[in-house]
Amino acid sequence: MEKLYTICIFTENTLGLLNRISGIFTRRRINIESLSVSETERKGVSRFTIVIKSDERERVEKIVRQIRKIIEVLAVFGYEDHDLTYNELAFFKVDAEKSAGVKELLEGYKRAKVLFEDQRILIIEKAGTEEEIYAFFSRLKPFGILEFVRSGRIALPNNEKGLAQYLPEVDWEYYM
Repeated sequence: MEKLYTICIFTENTLGLLNRISGIFTRRRINIESLSVSETERKGVSRFTIVIKSDERERVEKIVRQIRKIIEVLAVFGYEDHDLTYNELAFFKVDAEKSAGVKELLEGYKRAKVLFEDQRILIIEKAGTEEEIYAFFSRLKPFGILEFVRSGRIALPNNEKGLAQYLPEVDWEYYM
């Protein structure tokens, strides 16, 4: 049975690195379900959060080992969902003329709010897991969704270690 795995990769911020990392998944015929990349709290260090489905933990471990071989990769870890705290973000654009009742609907949902409103449209933000976002999508659909966008997963492991413990050997500059 397929499970979701989240692979967190810390890298130097290098041009073309995303292409090399995604190529590893392409060569192994593994679809990336979600991808999020951003700088970390350390200047010049990026974090890739990649979600994949696999029915073999060993296959995921092989991918992690392959990614570790890339020179610019500083650290890489594979996680199952129970090892992480994670979320996604979604925006919904709704036709204002059909939006009567939307605000009442929002009251029943945690982490859902109107970001923008005028006489033409409402833009609603919903944070949560993929399942929570799609459940909200189903409830909002009768109001006429004009556009929908969902971010990739962002995640942190449920342990006390941070980037400083994984990459302690260098005196990194921190963002302020």
